[in-house]
Amino acid sequence: MGAITRAAANNFTTGGVILPAAINDASVASITDLENITVGGGLNVVQSQTASSSASISFTTGINSTYPVYKFEFINIHPQSEASNFEFQFSTNGGSSYATANLTTNFFRAVHGEDDSSGTVTYETDKDLASSSSYQRIGHAMAADNANRSFSGTMYLFSPSNTTYVTHFLARGLANYSYPPGYAWDSWVGGWFKASAAVNAVQFRQSSGNIDDGIITLYGISGS
Repeated sequence: MGAITRAAANNFTTGGVILPAAINDASVASITDLENITVGGGLNVVQSQTASSSASISFTTGINSTYPVYKFEFINIHPQSEASNFEFQFSTNGGSSYATANLTTNFFRAVHGEDDSSGTVTYETDKDLASSSSYQRIGHAMAADNANRSFSGTMYLFSPSNTTYVTHFLARGLANYSYPPGYAWDSWVGGWFKASAAVNAVQFRQSSGNIDDGIITLYGISGS
């Protein structure tokens, strides 16, 4: 019994708190109910939408003060039109309009060809915005053929309900570039939205044509 007691005591701090290492699949079994447990930083699915020849994909609910950070995942976005750009804009009125957001952004990319050509990293001044109401591109000049071409990536939106500070975003995506010999176009986009109202909707679209296929999932990220 003494050995068992000593082994059990090793799982506690001197203040009587259970050590993290003491809780595992072997030490905990047959639990049927857990209440009031918060796990910081967890991903919580808010909404997922699948494109099908869609003019746009809009998230008009679920972006609020519930989470401090929101994450969008773009999975195999396929454009209808060759060399079109995957782009977005914010709304402060639940999606009634998207052309009023004041965006200041930067855009840089790394590109590399299938034939080992054009291994470069460049800041693209013609693709960023300065206090603009235009849509901001993430995926650039995407290939629209059906030979396994698509775009995938992520975008983080920080504290969209906060009206004291600007709303920051960070996005990254990998596109199959439209032009031969075939390029991996890796884009990094960051910036902020500046307005007196909270961001509560986001719209994604192609710069021309529809979103032929693909999934966009919105997550809320819990605070610590």
